[in-house]
Amino acid sequence: MLWPLTVLLATAAVTLAIGWVVDQTLQRVGARHPGAPVWALLRRCRIPLQLTVASALLLAASPLKRILHEHDEGIHHLVLLFLLASLGWLTVRVVAAVLEAVLGRYETVVGDPSRVQRMTTQIGMLRRVVSAVIVVVTIAVMLLTFSAMRTIGASLLASAGIIGIVAGIAAQSALGNFFAGLQIAFGDTVRLGDTVVVDGQQGTVEEITLSYLVVRLWDYRRLVVPVSYFVNKPFENWTRRDPGLLAAVLLHLDHSTRIDDLRTALRARLGENPLWDGAEWALQVTDTTPSTIVVRATMTARTPDDAAQLRFDVREQLIAHLRDEHPHALPRLRTTEG
Repeated sequence: MLWPLTVLLATAAVTLAIGWVVDQTLQRVGARHPGAPVWALLRRCRIPLQLTVASALLLAASPLKRILHEHDEGIHHLVLLFLLASLGWLTVRVVAAVLEAVLGRYETVVGDPSRVQRMTTQIGMLRRVVSAVIVVVTIAVMLLTFSAMRTIGASLLASAGIIGIVAGIAAQSALGNFFAGLQIAFGDTVRLGDTVVVDGQQGTVEEITLSYLVVRLWDYRRLVVPVSYFVNKPFENWTRRDPGLLAAVLLHLDHSTRIDDLRTALRARLGENPLWDGAEWALQVTDTTPSTIVVRATMTARTPDDAAQLRFDVREQLIAHLRDEHPHALPRLRTTEG
């Protein structure tokens, strides 16, 4: 009885020692290479690494067999399952750390926000796909350790055709969303942070998964849309190539409005507004009606949010300018007598 307990204590001590040594090594290597974040991220793998080492040592030494002789096979199988699960967890953690380090390195090298958003979307989607594959493979290998699963393997293969057809029909929608998510991630049609318009709702892409996409609307509501929507239906992406945007303000004014003076006022207001990026601006008469003229003021901004706020500011400032300086330019309802 003393020897198995000694082996158990030795296994625990070796596991803790290996975990500590690996953690200290990664910490020192990370301190020597501060530009490589992968070493610091790999320190998150300490717990699954220790579980893997412990289960491997127990499987090799099998000290529990000497304690409970009547459950030798059951304990051996349980430790084997624990080892496979720990290996799957460790692999998921390592892959996530490597991909996150690649993304962090890319962000420091590339200064283009659009390219960083594209890489963030692709890395996030790739991480989910790889993690899902690792989990499925791990579960499959764990199931194959059961003798009953191997015994009924022949009958399962005989009915695989029918099961495959039924599963294909049942999972058609899920598989469609899965491949649509891959197409979105690597086709660069939608990225995290993009401003999109879906069914008349404008918002910012907040999350992209293998099955759905979350759009944060202007009032902080979340619009959850299947990823297949962005493959099968048209939508607007305002920031796919350039995050800048052209904002427009429409005013209905009297025919006697002095356009040159209003154009000068617009230029002065834009020069004082930090939201204007200084690239383009214009003020034009775009239409006329029997009672008013339609004046359109356009100006560019760096982001869709800046464009929206700039549009609000310019509309308010132009109306205030007309009210104070040229009240006759505001629309009036004309009546005649007689």
